[in-house]
Amino acid sequence: MAANDYRAYLRNHIEMEEAPARAPQTGSTHRALIFGTLAVMGLLQVASSVAILLHLTGYLREVDLASAQQNPNEEMHSETLIADPLKSFKEKEKKERCRQKKDTHMPSAHLPIKASTNFSNKDRHDLTIPWDDYHGNLKKIKYRDGRILVVEPGYYYVYAHTCFRYAEEHDSHKEDVSNLQLFQYIYHEIHTQSVIKPVILTKSGGTLQWNIPNVEYNMYCVEQGRGVHLKKADGIFVNVSNAWLLDLAADGTYFGTFKISD
Repeated sequence: MAANDYRAYLRNHIEMEEAPARAPQTGSTHRALIFGTLAVMGLLQVASSVAILLHLTGYLREVDLASAQQNPNEEMHSETLIADPLKSFKEKEKKERCRQKKDTHMPSAHLPIKASTNFSNKDRHDLTIPWDDYHGNLKKIKYRDGRILVVEPGYYYVYAHTCFRYAEEHDSHKEDVSNLQLFQYIYHEIHTQSVIKPVILTKSGGTLQWNIPNVEYNMYCVEQGRGVHLKKADGIFVNVSNAWLLDLAADGTYFGTFKISD
């Protein structure tokens, strides 16, 4: 019994001696954690201060620009969100202005005679003049087989100018040109009709009595024009008598029209 009490006494005594020894070990551990945390926070604060200083001095901006130049495909999101809508708006506005400007052009046509035309002197009846649409000017109007074809209906002014001339090169024909009928006609075709019957819009000309033996060169020009309401697909063309005497110069024989109003 006494032995047991003694052992209990010794155990309690040993525990009391060890207890103060553990306390200092636990306290040192907490102090180490606190010091480590303070050290990390200090490093973070130093890094933040350095970054702010570099940004204020412009160093970071230069680095960003250099990075953007090295990576041209990299998007600048903040600038793209602003620039893209403005760019799209300006492009749309530009296209709209171009469309409106284009639409303001009124339909018109001006065609010179085709220089390669070769009429036979045996053709005494009226012939349709072929025009040079390649060197001519067509806006919102079509051309086919000597005819100007209307695309946009409206009220048009139609004009034609033809020149007839007799020069030395015609002497080989040995033709009597002392009493010639030189006429110009402008015709209107309504293509929507089941049977197309051309209608004469204007007629002008005269009977010429050229004095061939005494004059080496003779010329006679006819010019006429008038307003007419044309529908879509309507055609206009020019016929002349004695077409073999036509002057093939572009400034002497030409044909055209332009829209005046709806």
